[in-house]
Amino acid sequence: MAGRGKWLANAIYYSLMVLSAAIFLIPLFWMATNAIRPEYEIVQQPARWIPKTFSLVHFQYVLSRFHFLRWMFNSLWVALAATTLVVILDAMAAFALARFEFTGRRFIFNLILSMLLVPIQVGIVPLFLLMAQLHWLDTYTALILPTCANVTGVFLLRQFFANIPKELEEAAYIDGASPFLVWWAIILPLARPALAAVAAITFVSSWNSFLWPLIVANSDEVKTLPVGVAQFMSASSGTSGSAPAYGPPLAGAMMATLPALLAFLILQRYFVQGITSSGVKG
Repeated sequence: MAGRGKWLANAIYYSLMVLSAAIFLIPLFWMATNAIRPEYEIVQQPARWIPKTFSLVHFQYVLSRFHFLRWMFNSLWVALAATTLVVILDAMAAFALARFEFTGRRFIFNLILSMLLVPIQVGIVPLFLLMAQLHWLDTYTALILPTCANVTGVFLLRQFFANIPKELEEAAYIDGASPFLVWWAIILPLARPALAAVAAITFVSSWNSFLWPLIVANSDEVKTLPVGVAQFMSASSGTSGSAPAYGPPLAGAMMATLPALLAFLILQRYFVQGITSSGVKG
């Protein structure tokens, strides 16, 4: 009876997992299948899950009518730069908060945690004024620098660093290693899962960021993909005649989703391991 009960519990558990995955995957599957079928198949009734005719006309329309590749390059460059800076700066701050003894350390950490409760919209106006005074509007600098101070990354890395045995560092200090060398040669290699988790969170967040790029990026040379997608979706909805109505937005959304999805899938194992390993420790 015990074995049968365990089998039933596992069956229910995995069934719920499959159902949850299907709920999230069905919209992505519907978007992908509609992006690669002609317009008349998208609007036909009853709807078909599998297209009869495969076509790339929507992708051609998006790439020929809009600066989509430029927007994608901008988003990729901003996301990679922001991720690199966040991982480095957050790892430095977390190492100091986890290992160094100084006055006000706990207060600073609690202050950083309290910033998790502050929405980004609160600082947009002063941040915009600062960028304007520095003449950084409509530049990559304005898109990257405000994202470098990532509170979530500091918290996760600090918790992970606190769980690393101090004996490893003490042996390095006895051999004459500096704090920077300890951080670089000992702490960072051991913290690869946590670093990957922070990198995945930062990359996806930066790639999907919309509000701040909408405010500071005006030209197509600097505009990021979410802002550009919103622009061409508005343009597509206003077209008439032979211009497709639903296909281009779906094709654009598919191309905008794939890079972030691939980045998460590549780092998924490290992401889960980093999150579960960053246990709360005082």
